[in-house]
Amino acid sequence: MATPFRPAVDLMSQYALYHRDQRNIATHFVGIPLIVFAIGIVLARASIGGFTLAWIVWALTSAWYLTRGNLVLGVATSVVNAALVALAHPFAGVQVLPWLGWGVGFFALGWAVQFVGHYYEGRRPAFVDDLVGLLVGPMFVVAEWLFALGWGHDLHAEIERRAGPTHLRDLATPATR
Repeated sequence: MATPFRPAVDLMSQYALYHRDQRNIATHFVGIPLIVFAIGIVLARASIGGFTLAWIVWALTSAWYLTRGNLVLGVATSVVNAALVALAHPFAGVQVLPWLGWGVGFFALGWAVQFVGHYYEGRRPAFVDDLVGLLVGPMFVVAEWLFALGWGHDLHAEIERRAGPTHLRDLATPATR
């Protein structure tokens, strides 16, 4: 596994190698937020020093996003993740079984959607080869949203230069990577 402290462009380019099929990218717009939300639900029940574990993990991951060399992307990813964590907190106040059911349910649903996307891609998820992909996923989804809004032309071009353009893979032929 390579160092997790690479610049955003390197991390995003490596992650993009596993995410070129447009259907796979589309599933990540649903799956990754569900997974982040589910983790927020599960971690919101425990607290340390007046802060829930969900907010502590958010702060640590935000520090990581903010130090990857792209401030706009780091801030945007941190804000999106904060919104998901904030939305997750009310679920922590319910009885134990419903709380666990919501957390595990959203987590499983998020991963199911992810695996459908990787079927279209014809490749396993990026985190299988590099665990830092679990952190890069939310940043990748936020970047794709920002690219769609017209932000980050240079970053988008560099990622496509390294990983290739997006496409729709012909499911009748084996994946090339």
